[in-house]
Amino acid sequence: MSKVYNIFEIIKNEKVEWKKLGEVCEVLDHKRKPVTKSKRIFGKYPYFGANGIQDYINDYLFDGTFILMGEDGTVMRENGTPVLHFVENQKIWVNNHAHVLANIDERYNLKFIYYSLSNVNVSSIVKGLPPKINQAEMKKIQIPIPSLETQQKIVEILDKFTNYVTELQTELQQRTKQYEYYRNLLLSEDYLNKLSKYIDRNCEYELRLTTLGEVGLFIRGNGLQKKDFVLTGKPVVHYGQIYTAYNFETDKVISFVNDTVFSKLKKAKHNDILIATTSENIEDVGKSVVWLGSEEIGISGDMYSYRTTENSKYIAYYFQTAEFQKQKERKVTGTKLIRIHGDDMAKFSIPLPPIHIQNKVVQILDKFQS
Repeated sequence: MSKVYNIFEIIKNEKVEWKKLGEVCEVLDHKRKPVTKSKRIFGKYPYFGANGIQDYINDYLFDGTFILMGEDGTVMRENGTPVLHFVENQKIWVNNHAHVLANIDERYNLKFIYYSLSNVNVSSIVKGLPPKINQAEMKKIQIPIPSLETQQKIVEILDKFTNYVTELQTELQQRTKQYEYYRNLLLSEDYLNKLSKYIDRNCEYELRLTTLGEVGLFIRGNGLQKKDFVLTGKPVVHYGQIYTAYNFETDKVISFVNDTVFSKLKKAKHNDILIATTSENIEDVGKSVVWLGSEEIGISGDMYSYRTTENSKYIAYYFQTAEFQKQKERKVTGTKLIRIHGDDMAKFSIPLPPIHIQNKVVQILDKFQS
């Protein structure tokens, strides 16, 4: 939530007193107790670690309202704020990987302190490997304290905001699942046959089952490294950017190289599908981007450009289906670094209707994606 609101902006016109966290919270770390997984007995009480609930067990150590802050391991988010959990009126168990903070007296609203901590950058006090926020440094964190009335009003505002965002995230998750369901349905053999017969009522048509190798060519990238990038020059895509910089399709690049480097690279053309072939997990490997730009682009190693005369977006949508994932899972190699090879992908089957049906499917899925 700290990326969406900033509590320091809310109270900038209020009279505040800056206090150390150790002055406004009671630290209950001495009551924590780890339990090895083999000795945990399943029950109804949440068992918390640095990154939230790790398990449910049959006993509890704490009963009430608390702030939990990651102590070691997962202690900091990408924006530098601490990993926090607010537990309200609950019985819980906490191991020794999360600090436990409780209300110290009636001058302070613990939920207000939680929201304040959500905006504090703790990167300067995170030390060591694995990363750690020790208790002494944690207690020194400065918190702005306005009047109790203002603390309570701010909590009311941010609680409503948090509930709204939670509802929105739930709605987005449901929409995503709905979209995935209809995409898998629309690209299934049975539905493609039905759709084709509906569009071409007088057509004697049966869906063609083919392979990616029969309808397209995998062009393996080479050579490009991030150190080759320049501010202006010839357009290129590095395989890592498929994961971090692009969505389903793009007609612009973010990286460039000089003419000498570009001349040595394999190229992708308009409507080619750019496919990353290495990842840290099976789900992401093979992520693709359709290149809709008019000019040729250079491509790096650890990726392919897939060229076809069929509708590229139709094939890229098929890459997202559960059926494609099943085929991919049977052919990936590696453990720490997962790879998929073009020779294997060329053998993957794909249900392929005539081009005008492909165009119709893409039109429908484009609307869903929007």
